[in-house]
Amino acid sequence: MPYDLDVLDGTWAVARLPADHPVPAWAHDRTLSALVLTPEELTVVAPSAAVPAGVEHEGPFCALKVRGPLDFALTGVLASLAAALAAADVSIFALSTFGTDVLLVRGATPDAAVAALRAAGHRVHDG
Repeated sequence: MPYDLDVLDGTWAVARLPADHPVPAWAHDRTLSALVLTPEELTVVAPSAAVPAGVEHEGPFCALKVRGPLDFALTGVLASLAAALAAADVSIFALSTFGTDVLLVRGATPDAAVAALRAAGHRVHDG
């Protein structure tokens, strides 16, 4: 099944903090941010420009957001998108919200990811 995705404006970073670190103020962004806490670490997705110097992070990443809301009963959404990107040698960092999925792709421009998704039949719309 083809999906519609939007390319979000901006770039993001994926940062790692100690598990006992309080949620940093720079992690709050209404465009896109995410927090994942495990016993080993606090992972923060935030705009690249917001991550302070000295914080361990990877990036920049571009974001492609699946148009939603997606029904929880749907299966294979991420698998379909990830397979198209893996076949084009594009790595991803995937996020899911209650209503949709977001793919972070390495680099400041998502050109290779957009081309791969379009070649697989998905519709990608510029932000």
